[in-house]
Amino acid sequence: MILNTLTTDQSDILGEIANISMGNSATSLSAMLNHKVEITTPNVSVVKRSHVLDDYSKTCIFVQIHYIKGLTGNNVLVLQEDDVKIMTDLMMGGPGNVMEGELSELHLSAVAEAMNQMMGSAATSLSSLLGIPTDISTPQVDTVDVESIKIFEKMFENTDDYFVKVAFRMTVGDLIDSTMVHLYPIHFAMEMIDKFKTAGGL
Repeated sequence: MILNTLTTDQSDILGEIANISMGNSATSLSAMLNHKVEITTPNVSVVKRSHVLDDYSKTCIFVQIHYIKGLTGNNVLVLQEDDVKIMTDLMMGGPGNVMEGELSELHLSAVAEAMNQMMGSAATSLSSLLGIPTDISTPQVDTVDVESIKIFEKMFENTDDYFVKVAFRMTVGDLIDSTMVHLYPIHFAMEMIDKFKTAGGL
């Protein structure tokens, strides 16, 4: 059976998990960027693999993080190219300029460190929320041409045709006003829901 929908309760649970974990992540990112970071209440939906990048144009940045303890699965964050440039400049003590040219190894290294700190905080929150120890891998960062969907296809180890998409509006001072997207393979999302219920959640 192809699982391609969520019940209201399932959406609420995933939204609650994301809300709590990303709240701590925003605090971590604020400290790194020295600017206030705000992340809105998430919007949870199910999307087909081939439609995941519909909201993006040109190049976007995929940060893939594997859970190596507590949960089995991977979590992909999608960021806009200019947002990565701004965050990199802030991390280097700059005012948050968007430099011309393509993303460099410096940009990818900086965003990997930022996302490592953010998702480390999120993993700690999940550990407390789900009642199990969790740990994450070092982030894998890739630039993806939105038109080159084949590259995206290779990024996931499974063959799921549907993904849970958790979209947040993220602002960094008055420099970034963008959408950050988490993509969960749907079976991974269901595992989190089960563990949340077992831990006595909603």
